[in-house]
Amino acid sequence: MQSLVHTLDLPMLGRLLLATALGAAIGLEREMSGKPAGLRTNILICVGAELFTELSVLVATGFLANDLMRGDPGRIASHIVEGIGFIGGGTILVAGGNVLGLTTAATLWVVAAIGMGVGLHLYWQSLGATVLVVLTLVLLGRFERSVLPDKSEHVLRVVVAGDAGRDGLRAALGDTSMVHELSGHEHRDDGSAFYYLLHGSTRQRDALLRRLADTPGVRSARYE
Repeated sequence: MQSLVHTLDLPMLGRLLLATALGAAIGLEREMSGKPAGLRTNILICVGAELFTELSVLVATGFLANDLMRGDPGRIASHIVEGIGFIGGGTILVAGGNVLGLTTAATLWVVAAIGMGVGLHLYWQSLGATVLVVLTLVLLGRFERSVLPDKSEHVLRVVVAGDAGRDGLRAALGDTSMVHELSGHEHRDDGSAFYYLLHGSTRQRDALLRRLADTPGVRSARYE
């Protein structure tokens, strides 16, 4: 039984489990956010980086013990960064002039670094880095969505009736700090429909809808 325990190398298995837990903590947030690199991807990258780092050190110390050659513990580990760069590059897309997936690629890069930290027995540093990454993704993500302007365009459709509705619409748009431009206009039986392209934060867009809902002469307002 003792030989079996020695063969299993329980400390190394514990480090693999720790890498699994830290990768899962970040991967769960990515999964809940609907990102392509979710729970399983982050776990596998963290565990793989940890194992490669362990093997890198073991190979180097094994060479030194047998006096065969001076091993370099950073030789294998250095290629982890290259491999993650290749995987991360596959998550970056360019669509409609916008670059998508940069946060996902950066997350995978950091997850690999956390796995390497566990492999080098830097447990508290790896745990602290995981907490910082999760807080960055969750808290700053909410901050960006609610406060910072959205780079994508949003189409606002407003149906107004009579001069009062038009004046109210102009006043509501004049009171907002969002960038907007008229993209279309059509006459309807129940009034006139105006289409605007907007650039602004979620909070600004919601505030504009509430303002339009209280504006006399505005029949309806929604984003399409």
